[in-house]
Amino acid sequence: MAARSLRAHLLRMLLPPITALLVVGGLVAYYPSLEPATAAYDQGLIDVGISLGTYIRAADKGYRLELPMAVDQVLRRDSYDKVYYRVLGPDGEEIAGDEGLPGPPADREARGGVVSYDAAYQGQKVRAVALPAQCGSAACSVVVAETTVKRKRLQRDILFSSLLPEMLIAIATLLIVWFGVKRGLSPLARLSEEIKARSPGDLRPIGAAGAPEETQPLVSALNGLLDELAQASRNQQRFLANAAHQLRTPLAGLQAHTELTLAKPLPPEVRAELAQVHQATIRTARLANQLLALARAEPGARGNAAGLNLKTIAESEADAWVHQALARDVDLGFELDSAPVQGDAFLLREALANLVHNAIEYSPRGARVTVRTGRNGAHSFVEVEDDGPGIPPPERERVLERFYRVPGTPGTGSGLGLAIVREIASGHGAAISITDAMGGKGCRVAITFPHG
Repeated sequence: MAARSLRAHLLRMLLPPITALLVVGGLVAYYPSLEPATAAYDQGLIDVGISLGTYIRAADKGYRLELPMAVDQVLRRDSYDKVYYRVLGPDGEEIAGDEGLPGPPADREARGGVVSYDAAYQGQKVRAVALPAQCGSAACSVVVAETTVKRKRLQRDILFSSLLPEMLIAIATLLIVWFGVKRGLSPLARLSEEIKARSPGDLRPIGAAGAPEETQPLVSALNGLLDELAQASRNQQRFLANAAHQLRTPLAGLQAHTELTLAKPLPPEVRAELAQVHQATIRTARLANQLLALARAEPGARGNAAGLNLKTIAESEADAWVHQALARDVDLGFELDSAPVQGDAFLLREALANLVHNAIEYSPRGARVTVRTGRNGAHSFVEVEDDGPGIPPPERERVLERFYRVPGTPGTGSGLGLAIVREIASGHGAAISITDAMGGKGCRVAITFPHG
């Protein structure tokens, strides 16, 4: 199923019915207000018709309308519409007014003797009323009509006066719903931010004190999962550490026995075979040490950080590194300045040891290797530089992966050294970079720590 946004889902559930209710409310407010307004305008036409009826007089040959010119002008005077009237005799004969003004439809019922209807006159839509008028002993009829300009204006005014507040209420409601949903989901957003801000090794339970009741099952399930992950991580680290530790003891004994045996007179064939066993033992012992270091460097297995100095660590390990360099006929130099950091002493020693070992191991005889520590502004750093074959730029990211070695690389390394360095650097919030050495020949690997 496609991923769904809870916020979007809530808005889809809430906004359409709220919008529909507001529209219905606006229509309910609009249409009932039209009828009284229409009735008021119709009553004005009826009043004009009644007034006209009072001016009908009997004549020798029928009836006539004795309407003074001033009164006619007053009756027809309107700011918006044109007013028309027509007076008919008892037999429908024309007495006065606007000829051709349509009468009421035959099927329209009269209410109180008055018929109200819509018609068209002179190409315009008009609203008309027809009502009886007394002509002596007979009954005449009067038709009064007007155009619908002010009625349309009134409809528009009612529409705006009724719907505009509804629109403002609708907008306010939408904003309230939007921010209400956003605020209601803020605990989930805070929970998400808290989880994203954690490091891979931070498997502490999530605090549920401030979480809403609805999120308690989610927090409880996450805490259960985190507890299981922490237990699995501890079991994995314990297995790696125990396996590496159990391997180191017999390998150390085997290495000691092969060294003692090689010190004795042996046939050339036996010495060659035994020398290979001795080298394989050394490599296996180093692999066990690397696995132990990797287990310590994994998230969830790191020790407590303490104030350390990279210069002090390098100085304490310098003797062992010098012996490795002499065995490989490599010129090992040191440029050590104070470089305070917060970290795990065991892991930082292991990181430096791997960098120096790689530089010595893969540099040709007679090469130069330099170990540097110091500060660059607010950042402490350690770097190891050699003038060996270097690492091609396309391979510099891949050599940080576990068990990866650049194709064609001499030696019998396991491909774990730089991967361990990256894990240790990541655990200390440090950045590792691989560049060309000074002069463009060789390789420089540097670890830069965030602050001292």
